[in-house]
Amino acid sequence: MYAIVEIAGQQFKVSKDQKVFVHRLATEEGSKVSFDRVLLLDDNGNITLGAPAIEGASVEAKVLQHLKGDKVIVFKKKRRKGYKKRNGHRQSLTQIVIEGINGSAPKKKAAKKAEATEE
Repeated sequence: MYAIVEIAGQQFKVSKDQKVFVHRLATEEGSKVSFDRVLLLDDNGNITLGAPAIEGASVEAKVLQHLKGDKVIVFKKKRRKGYKKRNGHRQSLTQIVIEGINGSAPKKKAAKKAEATEE
């Protein structure tokens, strides 16, 4: 069972007991968090799509730690002008572990076929 969920503006494919690095969340370490913007839900081949999200479905996670990502070097240069600019950046991240996927999506009723009357 897996789900595609939107966390902090990004979409992730998650399954149970998976560790994911996401943009910094405003929660404390060790606390539980729930994401209710589930876009797709796959339960052993039974796929449910949302439009845009599935109502009633959620993903439960636990915040493990807050950390910084690897340093990214930004280097700008203009040739023959003597212009060089070096800058670095480290993204603030949060590591979470997925504890469960609740897929209580409502069942869709089959559309009734209109019977054509013969004249």
